[in-house]
Amino acid sequence: MDPRKLGAEALGTFWLVLGGCGSAVLAAGFMPDTSLGIGLVGVSLAFGLTVLTGAYALGHVSGGHFNPAVTLGLVAGRRFPAADAVGYVLAQVLGAIAAAAVLAVIATGVDGFELSDGFASNGFDDLSPGGYSLLAALVTEVVMTAMFLVVIMGATRRGAPNGTAPVAIGLALTLIHLISIPVTNTSVNPARSTGPALFAGGDHIAQLWLFWLAPIVGAVIGAVLYRSLLGERAEDLDADITGDPEQSIG
Repeated sequence: MDPRKLGAEALGTFWLVLGGCGSAVLAAGFMPDTSLGIGLVGVSLAFGLTVLTGAYALGHVSGGHFNPAVTLGLVAGRRFPAADAVGYVLAQVLGAIAAAAVLAVIATGVDGFELSDGFASNGFDDLSPGGYSLLAALVTEVVMTAMFLVVIMGATRRGAPNGTAPVAIGLALTLIHLISIPVTNTSVNPARSTGPALFAGGDHIAQLWLFWLAPIVGAVIGAVLYRSLLGERAEDLDADITGDPEQSIG
């Protein structure tokens, strides 16, 4: 596999985790007695903006997945070769861990900050921001990731408005966060979940299984649903996409 593609996936996932989780850790509740913190809406926008900017900057190299669930969903949707999936997933996870390491250095530069307090990790029950149950978290992550794949596959299909796929995908991720941050702190991305959890430790790692299982299941459901309802092969792309800007960003 072309190492440039793996590098682009690692770098794009690094940017997603640093920008999205960084906004949650550093800026969401900044100076709570003032209006300077960005809150839930700001964090949601940050995640969307990382995907949007990363897709424009790197999508022409690797396809701009930045998410193991997206990669595996595109395999299920026959948009990406299965043989390349393992390399993409490993690159994405390494990028996420590197971003979490950088963020940990920054965040612990102020007295009183404890990584074990959460560090933008995902969770359910006591680790859910709103105290939501395992079942609620499972349903949320499956459904949100499924719809994310529907948007990705639709926005990158031949005949979609040219050059706008990153905008649609970034805005979809923003909307997903606006809905689901209170439930799970929003994953829909196993790599994004893994990086912060490794530094937060404890029960954050113990609950990590859900944030691999649910997004991957949801992504596969979304991709299969899209192809079943909306995508006949003759109407779709003529070849699997891996980054050709004339075919797709995503």
